Amino acid sequence: MNASLLVKSRLASFFKRGALVVSLLVVAQVQAQNIKLGYNGDLSASPTAQSGKAAVLGIQAAIEDINASGGVLGRKLTLVVRDDLAQPAKSIQNMTELIDNEKVVAVLGPTNSGNAMAWRRIPNEKKIISMQSNAQASDITKPLSPDADNYFFRVSMYDHAQAAGLVAYAKKSRTTKIGLLTETTGYGEGGLRDLQDLAKLNDIKPLAIEKFAVSDTDMTSQLNKMKALGVDTVLVWAQGTPMGLVLRSMEKLNYFPTFLASAAADNITFFDAAGKTLASRAIFMRPIVNPDTPVQKKLFERLGAKLAAPSAFIFSIQGYDSTLLLAAAMQQAKSTDGPKMREALENLATPVQGVMKTYNKPFSKTQREALTPADAKWVRWVDGKLSEYSDPVIKSLTATDMNR
Repeated sequence: MNASLLVKSRLASFFKRGALVVSLLVVAQVQAQNIKLGYNGDLSASPTAQSGKAAVLGIQAAIEDINASGGVLGRKLTLVVRDDLAQPAKSIQNMTELIDNEKVVAVLGPTNSGNAMAWRRIPNEKKIISMQSNAQASDITKPLSPDADNYFFRVSMYDHAQAAGLVAYAKKSRTTKIGLLTETTGYGEGGLRDLQDLAKLNDIKPLAIEKFAVSDTDMTSQLNKMKALGVDTVLVWAQGTPMGLVLRSMEKLNYFPTFLASAAADNITFFDAAGKTLASRAIFMRPIVNPDTPVQKKLFERLGAKLAAPSAFIFSIQGYDSTLLLAAAMQQAKSTDGPKMREALENLATPVQGVMKTYNKPFSKTQREALTPADAKWVRWVDGKLSEYSDPVIKSLTATDMNR
């Protein structure tokens, strides 16, 4: 190759490399301008993984819609997802990575209440919003101290509201033979505290309080004790699979007290573990039964085929609406700064049209729950599908009963 051609070849190679560097810099600049949200929850390891996957689908759908409408503050939203494998240590690691390394402005999730409790200090210390789209333990959204700024908010039916409904049902049914049966996870222990507090408030003294490990497959020992004491109404707080196995254990004993369950009974893992006939014995509460409104049906058409089961759609809705509320806070604050977003969420000036409902000032300095007992519906499995349920006891319940 002569000198002239060699020079031309080197110049061409130089300009190609230069163009590549410029292109990479442009991409990096665009990415730096994007607003990052994080999701940290179980996507693969426990019965709650299907709810985590459903929530991510809802969040991604909301981001697509927001970006199609111009984004937030003239910038696009993106989602960084981390699977915590239902392990507290992994969930803590994910939170630190998302906030410190990925520089997310808010984190949604987790699926497991125990994991949220494990890293509860992190968002508050780093002043980053934690939007609870799945986990339901009542203590998650409480401030670390009475006067502390609180960076936790929730769009999910929290445990205390559910427990109030179940205890009110038991009281109005005029039974005095109540038993409490819970798993030993953070979710189960939190639910037990709510049930015990509300039972005391309603002058109810449970005849039996029994526990089981989330990995247990046979609960006949605990149930035999309840049967011997004459318990005729059992309030059960557990994840889907073990709760279904409680019913299987009842079948072994031919012992079928009234079965009042936490919202995890809506999980397809509960239905699969219990089977069609036994699953229908559980009475529980959730914010929606099935897609009902036009906007809910439209979102279900987009996401339904990707869900583990139609019952998981509730978590997609909660993920979608959580993202809308975060976007509204950024717009109002004109900032992605954590303290400014927190202040905006505490006093949203404009109602947010969500998929679940319209959120009109859902939060305040002290109120962290976007869903209230008024949003709850009584539900049962009927022929393999979730169906709204009512009976004379439910018809007798008042707003005061549900808000204790």
